[in-house]
Amino acid sequence: MPWDHLQARSPPGLLAHLETYLYTALRIYRQLRRLDAAPGGVEVAYRPSGDDALLVEYGPPVLDLRLRFRVHALMTWLEAARIPGIIDLTPGIRSLHVHVDARVLPLTRLLETVIAAERELPAIDAMEVPTRIVHLPLSWEDEATLLAIRKYMQIVRKDAPWCPSNIEFIRRINGLGSVDEVREIVFGASYLVLGLGDVYLGAPVATPVDPRHRLVTTKYNPARTWTPENAVGIGGAYLCIYGMEGPGGYQFVGRTVPVWNRFKETADFVPGRPWLLRFFDQIRFYPMGHDELLRYRADFLHGKVRLDVREETFRLRDYQAFLNGHRESIAAFKAKQQAAFEAERERWAALPPFVEESSGRTDDDDVRAVPPGARVVDAHVPGNVWQVVVQAGTRVAAGDVLVMLESMKMEIAITAPIDGEVLEIRCTEGRPVAAGDPVCVLRPDEGGAHA
Repeated sequence: MPWDHLQARSPPGLLAHLETYLYTALRIYRQLRRLDAAPGGVEVAYRPSGDDALLVEYGPPVLDLRLRFRVHALMTWLEAARIPGIIDLTPGIRSLHVHVDARVLPLTRLLETVIAAERELPAIDAMEVPTRIVHLPLSWEDEATLLAIRKYMQIVRKDAPWCPSNIEFIRRINGLGSVDEVREIVFGASYLVLGLGDVYLGAPVATPVDPRHRLVTTKYNPARTWTPENAVGIGGAYLCIYGMEGPGGYQFVGRTVPVWNRFKETADFVPGRPWLLRFFDQIRFYPMGHDELLRYRADFLHGKVRLDVREETFRLRDYQAFLNGHRESIAAFKAKQQAAFEAERERWAALPPFVEESSGRTDDDDVRAVPPGARVVDAHVPGNVWQVVVQAGTRVAAGDVLVMLESMKMEIAITAPIDGEVLEIRCTEGRPVAAGDPVCVLRPDEGGAHA
């Protein structure tokens, strides 16, 4: 349609606004660019993130603590500058997401600002940050994590390479001689917190300071549908503490204390900060049994016990000297680890491909006789049967749970719609059901057939 016709048919001012928006967008994309590394510096890329945010990325996509320090330097500079229009700053491992009110701070001006900031940031090797050594209890191969593995094997994938033991899988893929070596590394490592809110609720993403402690794993595939709160797992080269129950894919090593406390302020959860950890904290685990951890967790949330926390300074110059002094042993560890990782992947290639099980239902299931007056209870969503709570002959009241499904990484209860007696179970634990599939048959109490 010609421009003059479009103008005639559009509300007043609309096309002028659209023209200005498109012109601004083109300017943004033209100006987004990459800065080459200056001597002693690092390459920087600037990318649009919608029309109200900018993503600043440092260096290549590799794990390098120097890049995280550079991100911190830029974030600190922007915080100190108090630039009107900046809404929030979210640091990643090697990136900083800058969210703005574009009406106050257009992205073109923000881009000019962060490029100018590069000239004022300190040299990376000279940087230092405060760090806290935070000692956390860890229940090794905790019962809650073992339950999660059993659930996964029952309803998702029983033959996964990481089952039935995540720790044995970690041992194998890292080329270690025994699971005791895995334990020694986890309890001997100092995990540096590089990010917070790994998905939700202050969950830390951390990696060992010593590269020889960086156990590497793949994640669950398909993902777990349930993870216990505060499970500790390893994915890639990173460790995470899950802030709440939910799905997940990191390989379990155990369970620890809550990292989020929304209801109570304590010595460890200070006012206005319901998350436990801070950027550049160093997590060090010590062993604690399952039962003792349950008691400790409850006391910890109420401030009855306090963590052992010590203040220090992390100097990048000293860290680089440590890496240089252990270069050969670090390289040997990585070479052995990489060979084991590749051997594990080759072993997977020889396995039959993973195929999800079918429900096993046939057309006959849809026409099976139902006793007169009985009521069929159907699954209202597709999923896998996690647990059949009742059995034939069980008396139930309306609202009682009959079957637990896991669907879309959630636990969903199928409940009794009426009071009555369970006549028949028409599903099997560990097998999938489709929406509308019958899961059980109920005989209503007298007078309740139409309830």
